[in-house]
Amino acid sequence: MAQGVPETQSKLTNPGTKNTMKITGYRVEQYEMKMDRPIGDANGVVGEDIAGGSVLWIETDEGITGVAPGGNPAVGRLFHLIEGEDPRSVVGLWMRLVDFVFKGGNEGEMNGAINAIDTALWDLKAKIADEPLWQTFGAREGMTKAYASGIDLCLDDDAIFAFYRRMAEHGVDGGKLKVGLDMKTDLRRIGIMQEALSVGSDRPRLLIDSNEYWSAKEAIIRIQRIEEDFDITWAEEPARRWDFDGLRQVSRNISAAVASGENLNHIGDFYPLVSQQAVDVVNISAGHSGFTGCRQVANLCYAYELPVTMMNCQANYAAHLAAALPNHMIMEVVDPGREQCINFNHTIEDGFIQLSDEPGLGISIDEDALARLQANPPEPERRRRNPFPRREGAGRFIVPPAKEEAGWLVG
Repeated sequence: MAQGVPETQSKLTNPGTKNTMKITGYRVEQYEMKMDRPIGDANGVVGEDIAGGSVLWIETDEGITGVAPGGNPAVGRLFHLIEGEDPRSVVGLWMRLVDFVFKGGNEGEMNGAINAIDTALWDLKAKIADEPLWQTFGAREGMTKAYASGIDLCLDDDAIFAFYRRMAEHGVDGGKLKVGLDMKTDLRRIGIMQEALSVGSDRPRLLIDSNEYWSAKEAIIRIQRIEEDFDITWAEEPARRWDFDGLRQVSRNISAAVASGENLNHIGDFYPLVSQQAVDVVNISAGHSGFTGCRQVANLCYAYELPVTMMNCQANYAAHLAAALPNHMIMEVVDPGREQCINFNHTIEDGFIQLSDEPGLGISIDEDALARLQANPPEPERRRRNPFPRREGAGRFIVPPAKEEAGWLVG
């Protein structure tokens, strides 16, 4: 030891003197499932009750394993970047991953793999510290406000009322309805959602989502008409996700806030929307290059005094990050029954997602249930139309639902 250097300082400056945990392996399992009910929007009018799922495990030499919903075969093309590394170095490993995909782009399967790897590493980091992830992220408490989202264009009026009333009975005071194809129907169903939520609030938050089906001009016309009857908190994706000129035009011509961002991949995609003042509320998720990338987007928004809202996810696991973001507004919650092999203890009480104190994400995988899903996939002829392809006429003209699509139009 150098003369005059305290022993503790020497150990800090020579990390090789201590044993470090190492990442040793991974596993990805994919499956399909039939949900409890269909989901649908302006691009998927009939709706779909078949969904795909996957799980990523990242293993260490000390027997602690990180788990994350998500993952795909591209994980195998990236794993060499983290193998043998200390899993606690989450941000540094994230930088290595996104730098590696620089030339080809952080898109598609690569983006999905980075999302899952980063989330599993954060789960590992919190488990190593023996604390819930919300605490690792620096949240004061493990809770965040929720809003109900039916993904419900395919549901009839009774099902819409039942969903939002059930959520209101858990204290939820806001709801987001899918709209876009028929004004008369949209107005009636917004009223149904408002009535269902009114048991929890005299003035529930009313949100609408047209999923990029309208042009900017069409959005202005239709939202202005809706606002004659309802106080709308935000209109989501009223124009294309990358069309900052169109989104800004909508924002400046309606009373409601404009929300967008759900389908973007990373902070570079968000920069023009934020810097050009095209959006008033920013939709974020772990799909934005994992929790690390999502937090970057939220910090960018914070610099511009923009609120963010976390998108829905299985078991509401992203609420861990939402709870730690100073500009987080409310998080989307749905309940179509997607947690068929995921165990968790997170609940919705008094309008908030209440996270458990279990280490990490607070989720575990029921391996027997997973095996059953893999052994008994849905019938081939019913397999997925999800994500929904963009509907005919989008951005140009409204294509009314065909007769076989239009059961939900009946009041």
